[in-house]
Amino acid sequence: MEYTVKALAELAGVTPRTLRWYDQKGLLRPRRTTEAGYRLYGPEEVDRLQDILFYKELGLGLEAVRELLDAPGFDRLAALQSHLTELEARRERLDALILTVEKTIDEAKGGRPMTDKEKFEAFKRRAVEANEERYGEEIRRKYGPEAVEGANTKLLSMTEEEHGQWRALEAEILSALAAAVRDREDPAGPEGRRIAELHRRWLSCTWTAYTPQAHRGVAELYTADERFTAYYDKEVPGCAAFLRDAVRAYTE
Repeated sequence: MEYTVKALAELAGVTPRTLRWYDQKGLLRPRRTTEAGYRLYGPEEVDRLQDILFYKELGLGLEAVRELLDAPGFDRLAALQSHLTELEARRERLDALILTVEKTIDEAKGGRPMTDKEKFEAFKRRAVEANEERYGEEIRRKYGPEAVEGANTKLLSMTEEEHGQWRALEAEILSALAAAVRDREDPAGPEGRRIAELHRRWLSCTWTAYTPQAHRGVAELYTADERFTAYYDKEVPGCAAFLRDAVRAYTE
């Protein structure tokens, strides 16, 4: 079966303009174009549009989607299985948040009081899962699964006060880094050492054991992996490199 731009747009819940844009960007070409100039899409294009919308739902940009779909080794079945795993994980996170909200509403109406652990369990679990999504493979390869699982367990077992202190330390580090880079501080100087010490304390909130070597190894990742760099440099460029150099000086 073939679809015109309008018919496929209605089927997929997108606009005809979106399909024309995908064509222009080389993301989704029509199967053929009639003599009258009508774009027609067949079964392969329908499947490709579905793949595009799956990847968009997962937050990928159009250029990244195009590169994935056009890669020589692209395996659609494997990609679909990966989508399913991610969507199931999202559903679990959403279910946990819904349950927390329901318990909170029940407590507000005079029902069963929540424990402090219940109030923050979903948020802590989300922090663990988000870290696993972004960096799980790298940190497991570098430090081993036992160390990572130990850190996750320690985070999940935090009390409300401990979790608040951990998040406050993170915010203090980011603020101090931005100020230090703006003021052209020396990473090996007093302010650099203070920030490295804050970072050591922040790591120790979840690490089961601290070593200078592991501290230095984590800091090296901040400039070696663009995802870490983007996180630390999101407000002021250069923060990731400053923290890496500050930790180097601190652990020597």
